[in-house]
Amino acid sequence: MTLDASSLKVVKAAGPVRRRADRSVGASIGLHATLIIASLIAVFPVFWVFVTSLKPDARAVEPTPRLFSESSVDNYTRILAGDKGNFLAWFGNSVVIALLTTVIAVFLSATTGYAASRFRFPGKRSLMMSFLLVQMFPFAVLIVPLYNILIALGLNGSTFGLVLVYCTTAVPFCTYMLKGYFDTVPTDIDEAGRVDGLSPFGVFWRLIMPLAKPGLAVTSFYAFLTAWGEVAFASAFLSAADESKTLAVGLQVFVQQNRTEWGHLAAASILVAIPAIIVFYLVQRFLVQGLASGAVKG
Repeated sequence: MTLDASSLKVVKAAGPVRRRADRSVGASIGLHATLIIASLIAVFPVFWVFVTSLKPDARAVEPTPRLFSESSVDNYTRILAGDKGNFLAWFGNSVVIALLTTVIAVFLSATTGYAASRFRFPGKRSLMMSFLLVQMFPFAVLIVPLYNILIALGLNGSTFGLVLVYCTTAVPFCTYMLKGYFDTVPTDIDEAGRVDGLSPFGVFWRLIMPLAKPGLAVTSFYAFLTAWGEVAFASAFLSAADESKTLAVGLQVFVQQNRTEWGHLAAASILVAIPAIIVFYLVQRFLVQGLASGAVKG
């Protein structure tokens, strides 16, 4: 078969591709000004909390706020030294609870999401629907039934009991995210692994999990934050003893009935945010890819 050159039609582009260099000076100035203003709005509250953390309590809230007024690191020193509550014990409790929640929730979510993505089994649709329904209830509604369950299991007031409570919140969302990510992984990889003699779990663990790093990063970050900064469940399910509190609950020490220690509260808030920033830095290169992939299919 021969093609005649006269029979070929040239398809022209709908319009010229607009490059960055084609943007007018006024448009560039407006765009950059908007981005700068938005960045300042986002960063200013955090910056002001940091500035407040360097002031004594008497200077933290003033009729005419000053950027620096008797600034020092005394608030940080007193908090870390234990003069204002057992901060280091709270920090250790929060780290243990957050890490256990992350590991357990991500493992359960990954196995459940993979099973829902690859296998057909009775009750699959009902299972995924139940995960969706759990996300519709606010935390306050779940406190009483979860409290009764923990009492029946003998786990009320324990660290592991609180970890299980956090998993009930993190697992449904993480399962939906990871199922959507596993749906984007070709099933040919599973078949190739089975041909090589791997079991279904071997395929999941050795082939699929390494490919799911972006999805795992997103769900790990979400599970960590779920346990790190939560207050309602930690206040209701942990022992009232000072050494068993988490950081979020321990910060209530600085809010008294007749007086709030704003300087110490701001300093403690900065210290609480540091681990979350570190975790975000470790997983941030996977976050955009993981969120985009997990949102392709439900």
